[in-house]
Amino acid sequence: MTLQPIEGFQALKTHHCVTGSMRHIYEFHDYPISEDLLLGVGAGVGFVYCHMKGTTPFFGGRANAGRPGEKGLKKTVGRRTGVGVESFQTSSAKKAEKAVLDLLGAGEPVMIQLDMGFLPYFNFPKEYHFGGHVVVLAGYDPDTRQVLVADRDGELHPVSLEVLARARGSEFKPFPPRNIWHAFDFSHKRPPTSKEVEQAIREVAKGMLKPPIANLGVKGIRAAAERALNWPRIMSEEDLRHTCLNVFIFIDAKGGSGGGIFRYMYGRFLKEAAGITGNDALAKVGEDICAIGDQWQRVAHVFEKGYSATNPSTLLPEASHLILNVADREQAAWTQLHEIVASSCCTK
Repeated sequence: MTLQPIEGFQALKTHHCVTGSMRHIYEFHDYPISEDLLLGVGAGVGFVYCHMKGTTPFFGGRANAGRPGEKGLKKTVGRRTGVGVESFQTSSAKKAEKAVLDLLGAGEPVMIQLDMGFLPYFNFPKEYHFGGHVVVLAGYDPDTRQVLVADRDGELHPVSLEVLARARGSEFKPFPPRNIWHAFDFSHKRPPTSKEVEQAIREVAKGMLKPPIANLGVKGIRAAAERALNWPRIMSEEDLRHTCLNVFIFIDAKGGSGGGIFRYMYGRFLKEAAGITGNDALAKVGEDICAIGDQWQRVAHVFEKGYSATNPSTLLPEASHLILNVADREQAAWTQLHEIVASSCCTK
């Protein structure tokens, strides 16, 4: 045998690993949909400042990521598109391998979670790990024991089962992948309704304006601006450099946010949502959120400079100031968006 993709599978250039992988699966099952719409109807945008013990600080622009109390983007999208989604995990590498090979053998591409730091086609520093990365397995050759991996770049990458097992079973914090994989049922697929789109927008706006804890939403953005100033007192210079790199990557398009820490994608979703709902006011706020994405990119470039600066701590006051300005703009945009969908709900 030779390593070939499953018949009918097409590798696509995508923005975000989760929505990009979902788009690969949806397109394979004859359900054309934009990544922006997947992100939006999945209520997948927010903000989180995360600094767990033993790890470096992390900025994230996702919400509904499957934390306790959340359905998760994949299942939320499935509910609003009529697609059944089941998620599985196991502590057994053998069971994890058999599960995906059985699906590939049945002609079904498989969406899995893994640590991107182990993937050979990336050029990250040796110490870099992120176990929340999601890809699609699109082919398998038992002779060479290799799978084809579809990521965000529109190519198919051969990866050995041994490397894949290390990436799937990584124990690096804060997001160990736990051998997770997903299965989809498209037998009842349908377009999302106008009501479902508006509900998804309400969920995101509420999460940004009234988060359950202070490191989420707009409050989390302000907390990040404040805590960044304290980093030099609580970590080594080496860890500070790594933190600057980490923050840059996950704001910038290089880290899979589509740029602007997912604000560009969400802004485009709102323009698409305006067409679905007939509410042009959503498109206007979409433009505002895309402009906020530009401000987030300014933040990202400051942290990028911090990574290579002689003294990274000298860049933190500038970054903190920019983040506080972003928080003000986000507060205004999400408030306006919440008012628009609340008003629409009351008039229907």
